[in-house]
Amino acid sequence: MSHTPHELAEEFPEHSERIHELKLNDAHFARLADEYHEINREIHRMETEVEPVSTHTEEDVRKKRLALKDEIAAYLESA
Repeated sequence: MSHTPHELAEEFPEHSERIHELKLNDAHFARLADEYHEINREIHRMETEVEPVSTHTEEDVRKKRLALKDEIAAYLESA
């Protein structure tokens, strides 16, 4: 269990400038990035037990983050 947030710039360091540019200029990407950020923070709160939840709930939220990360990765590759 990691207590370190998985920020997009850390997950995709080779795309950090592109991520910043897309957040500013692409509404769809900005929405994806915001949603990823919110879910990522939610997981961090679960991991640090600020918001304790069942293992099943945490797994479901992690799956959502992974799906968003995959969508963002595909977006970065095609943009």
